[in-house]
Amino acid sequence: MDGLDDNPQPADCILILGNTVNPNGTLSARLQARLDKGLELYRQKLAPVVMVSGGLGKEGHYEGRAMAAYLEAAGVPADAIIEDNLGNTTRATAQNFAAVAQRQQLGSVLVVSQFYHITRTKMLLKQQGNHQVYGAHADYFELRDMYSLLREIPAYYRYAFN
Repeated sequence: MDGLDDNPQPADCILILGNTVNPNGTLSARLQARLDKGLELYRQKLAPVVMVSGGLGKEGHYEGRAMAAYLEAAGVPADAIIEDNLGNTTRATAQNFAAVAQRQQLGSVLVVSQFYHITRTKMLLKQQGNHQVYGAHADYFELRDMYSLLREIPAYYRYAFN
């Protein structure tokens, strides 16, 4: 339920987690919804910087690059975007954010993903540093979310105790 209880607050950075970039280079509907939510929060001036994080998908595209291009096309200045193409897992994204946060002295983050993914992401970000972490979920739901939600429960506890 935490993932459905958005608490977008002003933060130093908005962190948008990656997802599928289609073989033809277009964004999956799920990824576009995440970016649209992040863009909405950025336009509300909740953070001056947006970090996009994802890996190289099996489809052959770097998620971070595709995400940054989408935000730039929507009017976000390139110098307000931090592109992470090594966020292959949620843990890797949290570690990569922590490194950026230390370099750029970011103390708070507003994470954007699907509702079921928010709680674990917030936990991993907190494990990586003394960050204030807020969350907002993408306005996109599909039947597959039920499977993802069930998968997220053991993943949460696995990461909580490792």
